[in-house]
Amino acid sequence: MQSTLFLALQHNSSQMETACFSCLDTAETPVKNKKSRHKDWRALFNNILRCTPSPHTATDTHPLTNKAYRPTSDEVNQWAQSFDKLLAHKYGQAAFRIFLKSEYCEENIEFWLACEEYKKIKSPVKLASKAKKIHEEFIWNKALKEINLDYHTKKVITQNLHQPTATCFNTAQKKVYSLMENNSYPRFLLSEIYQELCSVSQEKSKYRKT
Repeated sequence: MQSTLFLALQHNSSQMETACFSCLDTAETPVKNKKSRHKDWRALFNNILRCTPSPHTATDTHPLTNKAYRPTSDEVNQWAQSFDKLLAHKYGQAAFRIFLKSEYCEENIEFWLACEEYKKIKSPVKLASKAKKIHEEFIWNKALKEINLDYHTKKVITQNLHQPTATCFNTAQKKVYSLMENNSYPRFLLSEIYQELCSVSQEKSKYRKT
């Protein structure tokens, strides 16, 4: 159970994010039935485990950089305190993304993350390029990962593409965040994924104390 559910994530956050999300991006789309969903999220945990860089293959790095990191029971429990705490934790964010994939709405977290990266861009040229990419991937009515937005919000974004600013996706990002917080997040806390994560983390905590 532990080898399947507890991701051997690297202490270095950039390596961890690459390992987690590259596996999610390359995973096959699940067949729409309960048994396939169950197998699919378990397969994603296994994929992440396989994609996580091994500390034995790294060279010339600080020992802590390659230290395998697993969230404690307290950290996993904190994810239930607020949606912000879940998203702020790389492990929690990855688990939530796997859950969204099992519900066929992972485009919401992908869009939210893309907006977070977009707001960090300083170069006007890169900002315009990224804005166009986000629009084509999530906003355009023929986008493969089209998110659920009202006509007015989409129209304003399209108009802003002529002179994109760091805030041109803010309204859409807030709407998607609210959708995840009020709909997907409560279901995640009741999901088998989160319940098993809580169970395994508690077992590990008890083991450390003995």
